[in-house]
Amino acid sequence: MNNETVIDEKALNDCLDEITRALLKADVHFDLVKNLKINIKKIVNLDDLAAGHNKRRIIQQRFSPCRAIFNELCKMLDTGKPSFMLKKRKTSVIMFVGLQGSGKTTSCTKYAHYHQKKGFKPALVCADTFRAGAFDQLKQNATKAKIPFYGSYMESDPVKIAAEGVERFKKENCDLIIVDTSGRHQQEASLFEEMRQLAESTKPDLVIFVMDSSIGQAAFSQAQAFNRSISVGAIIVTKTEGAAKEVVRLVRKVVATKSPVIFLGTGEHMYDFEVFNVKPFVSRLLGIGDWSGFMEKIQDAVPMDQLSELLQKLSEGKFSLRIMYQLYENLLNVGPISQIFAMLPVNSAELKPKGDEKESWFKIKRYMTMMDSMTNEELDSTDPKFMNESRVVRVARGSGRQLRDVMEMLEEYKRQAKVWGKMKGFLKIPKKGEKSALSRNMNPQQMSKVLPPQMLKQFGGMGGLQKIMKQMGSSEDMMGMLGNMGGMDQ
Repeated sequence: MNNETVIDEKALNDCLDEITRALLKADVHFDLVKNLKINIKKIVNLDDLAAGHNKRRIIQQRFSPCRAIFNELCKMLDTGKPSFMLKKRKTSVIMFVGLQGSGKTTSCTKYAHYHQKKGFKPALVCADTFRAGAFDQLKQNATKAKIPFYGSYMESDPVKIAAEGVERFKKENCDLIIVDTSGRHQQEASLFEEMRQLAESTKPDLVIFVMDSSIGQAAFSQAQAFNRSISVGAIIVTKTEGAAKEVVRLVRKVVATKSPVIFLGTGEHMYDFEVFNVKPFVSRLLGIGDWSGFMEKIQDAVPMDQLSELLQKLSEGKFSLRIMYQLYENLLNVGPISQIFAMLPVNSAELKPKGDEKESWFKIKRYMTMMDSMTNEELDSTDPKFMNESRVVRVARGSGRQLRDVMEMLEEYKRQAKVWGKMKGFLKIPKKGEKSALSRNMNPQQMSKVLPPQMLKQFGGMGGLQKIMKQMGSSEDMMGMLGNMGGMDQ
């Protein structure tokens, strides 16, 4: 579009055709692509533009392919909010339902653990007497997460167990009581009847339906069947690791049930659980990245007493081996490396570790072992030349590694120092209540380093970016506009 001499109907159609081909190649449903094209053409109606107007500028201001696609996908996947919101120090009963094998029991514990970290006092009740080993599984998970639980090996009536468990934890002032119910291999009348009886005895504030992402076409009928039997207020989609397109298809079908998707289960571990936010999800799907999620993960990983000092050094461009060690140390405690770095834009390959999950984990641990053999002077130096040949030999011997391993680690340090060096000048210490560690007071040169190259090109390069920022008045307004494209303001 930027290279076209004349902006007319043909130029616009050529641009939309290119977008259409890309979406169809990515297996997006034809009807959705068709509607997307129609909606974009409504936004940019060339016939309505009066003669003499700068069509190129108007199209750049009102329409960018990336933003238009992003907004349309967000509308398509927006599932709204659950009918009930949890409140601290006020008892809430949440009932989990779903078919057997969907990951219901694991999701119960993840849900409890997530809210425990947010300051809630959760408890788990096992009302699944149908599946052998259900109570053992919940007991093991709850013990690992240090969450109180209730169940019985002797009692066979799930309604009685649920009522007793809820009553017990209400007396113990738990503000989040989660009831895990039984499932079946298929939808059966006995399952729905049991759910109705459990709902009558526990009077849940919210019913969460747990759904396996691999069920495909059956998603809508399953959600609808459970919704008819018991009022489903929210949905958790499990087993979503590496299944972005399946999640999109699933969420599209679930939207029709009017039950919002609130969490995605991304693995077996306790931390493999993330809030389903439409904008960051679509942003990652399109390769724009989710800087807000990435920075929030980093901020969650680094203890508050270290965060101020760390950001201060990074903002001054003082990236040392000790800082790299601290980032690695805390990053390993957050969750799977691949999921964290999936939040980065496609152009941020410099920050992403090479290799698969296991290989990346071992490489980081190997780097940390080598840094353990360094002196304080070496760790705090920001000059790569400081590590001369004799120091490299000593570190290799001390850590039991080869010389090439130490050299590889130093090359990784240089690579990361270069990336974090680009952030110099617009990193800031977030105030209370703020999520972002990026300053909003950026000049065009700084802004161009944050934007993906393809987006910068859409703005017409550095010159176009300067004009747009001048028109918008401040970098804060510019960041706000980019925020509507999926968290790029962070």
